[in-house]
Amino acid sequence: MNSEQTELLPVTRTEWLDYRSLPESAGSFSRLFFDYLYEFPDVQRFFPHNFREGASFDAQIDALKRSTLDRSILVNALMRQNKGFGCGERTFEHIALLEKPGTFAVVTGQQVGLFGGPMYSVLKAITAIKLAERLKGRYPNLDFVPVFWIEGEDHDFAEMNHASIIDGEGKSAHVQYLPGGRLPDRNMGPVGEVVFDETLEQTFAALEAALQKTEFTSQVISRLKECYAPGKTFNNSFVAWMNSLFEDFGLVFLSVNDVEIKRMLSPMFVKEIAEFPRTSQLIIARSAELENRYHAQIKPKSVNLFLFHKGGRYLIEPREHDFSLRGTRHFIEVEEMARIARESPELLSPNVALRPIAQDLILPTVAYVAGPSEIAYAAQLGPVYDNFGAIQPVIYPRASGSFVEERVERVMEKYQLELAQLFDDPEEITRLVLLRIDEIKVDELFGKAQTSVSEAMNELKFGLKEIDPTLLGTLDGVKSKIDGNLSVLKEKTIAAQKRRNDTAVRQVERAAGTLLPNGQLQERELSIAHYMNKYGMELVKWLYGEMEITGFKHQLIRL
Repeated sequence: MNSEQTELLPVTRTEWLDYRSLPESAGSFSRLFFDYLYEFPDVQRFFPHNFREGASFDAQIDALKRSTLDRSILVNALMRQNKGFGCGERTFEHIALLEKPGTFAVVTGQQVGLFGGPMYSVLKAITAIKLAERLKGRYPNLDFVPVFWIEGEDHDFAEMNHASIIDGEGKSAHVQYLPGGRLPDRNMGPVGEVVFDETLEQTFAALEAALQKTEFTSQVISRLKECYAPGKTFNNSFVAWMNSLFEDFGLVFLSVNDVEIKRMLSPMFVKEIAEFPRTSQLIIARSAELENRYHAQIKPKSVNLFLFHKGGRYLIEPREHDFSLRGTRHFIEVEEMARIARESPELLSPNVALRPIAQDLILPTVAYVAGPSEIAYAAQLGPVYDNFGAIQPVIYPRASGSFVEERVERVMEKYQLELAQLFDDPEEITRLVLLRIDEIKVDELFGKAQTSVSEAMNELKFGLKEIDPTLLGTLDGVKSKIDGNLSVLKEKTIAAQKRRNDTAVRQVERAAGTLLPNGQLQERELSIAHYMNKYGMELVKWLYGEMEITGFKHQLIRL
């Protein structure tokens, strides 16, 4: 496929990479994640369900049928929210289904990022929609609705105010939204409620300057400007963008920052405040088990809640006789905090330890579509689910993939490289390519020299031993210096060879850089807008048809 084509061509073949063959740092992979995918018996004591087994979904559905979830309140809130988001007819059909006891939710979620955030938000949505369809095929008398949890309550503005693309020179470009032209130096409260101001125009100017100009550029910018505009909130803009990509699929959006939703969560808030540090103790105990073999992801707090106060979102910290808000001089009496949990729960916000619990207390969640880090979180939360009377869902790994463009394929063919090699350390790839294209093989050349030196030194050793054994120490020193000098000379030779083959090096580095921009997988670094700009507005619908959700490996998607 190339940017001159207005129609997307089908992928001719699918190739997969085992996650264990990818750099761990590029995808937030962990040993626990690998074992969850490939050695489930090793981790099954930390998870209630094996995502590969149909019996797990049977058991989850049976458990949800026995629950006492108030679906009418949920449906009313979802109808109101999604109407405000401007969602399409199919979304409302799905919401209406949720009022029936025989309907279950396939949930995923992500922070609200600028221009949709990294591509894994799209991959999560695709996985949730496809899994809901697969479950409908398995259980034709039941219904399954894809739900996207909008994580807009987080207050870390710097995590969500940017988007990345690859510019026309093949370099990663970082585009930011800075309200008033600078990064805020204060706690701005839930980022989802931040309203874009006129400085958003500067962000778009930077985006347009960085984007490679194609026949689709004006359409992509126009679509983004419709979704992200001054006067709109991060939440509304993010959903507008995602809805523009998935409207035909009826994706349902849920924001927890809602009075009705928070009232449903009030019992959880009351319990967390009344029984602290119970949640923390349960997570720490489970973490101790995990850390015999794995790394614990969640670091729980004494109280796993935030409070909205004077426009900010602050962690609640217990003191001897009351509570304080971290980073402020604001103190709250025990009785007042309990009253807030009962009567004004909209002022409270769950942290990472309680967010999944909140989700599954208000939704009939049959499965949660999770990324690598979220799977690790889930391993710590089983006892917390039990403590709050929530039903932990099947944790289903999201689809994962990288786009492989034609220019990358040309580089692979030219230098006889396999795709997996382009995910290796860049220096090693460069060395390999130089060895293949240069007539003089540096490793071979210096290997012979080092062998000759070793043989010569061994001959000297026998002679010196007979003449004066005390000279053997001097000989060892000489050999060490020669080895060191040869090593330095080899590195200089490689550098000279690299300069000699600069064009080849640039081509290989650029190809590898498109697969691992800034050392990260594309899905964790780039906005989907980057590829829509190159391949058209229908890219996501095409990608939906190409992505497999049952491979549980990294899919290589040829364009």
